[in-house]
Amino acid sequence: MTESEPGYEEARDELAAVVAKLEAGGLGLEDSLALWERGEALARLCERHLAGARERVEAVLHEAGADDEG
Repeated sequence: MTESEPGYEEARDELAAVVAKLEAGGLGLEDSLALWERGEALARLCERHLAGARERVEAVLHEAGADDEG
């Protein structure tokens, strides 16, 4: 992730807006494809954010487990 990329919540909200526009229909092929591509990029970004959060949680749980054993 870079500083120019949106955070999870912003990416999620934009993805929801993209999906709503695509579901509403009425767009031309090029506009639909551009929105779909943006949606794919946002979905990948959200997954990266979630994977990072998952790793952090697992690290804390692992550390807590190590503390309990010691």
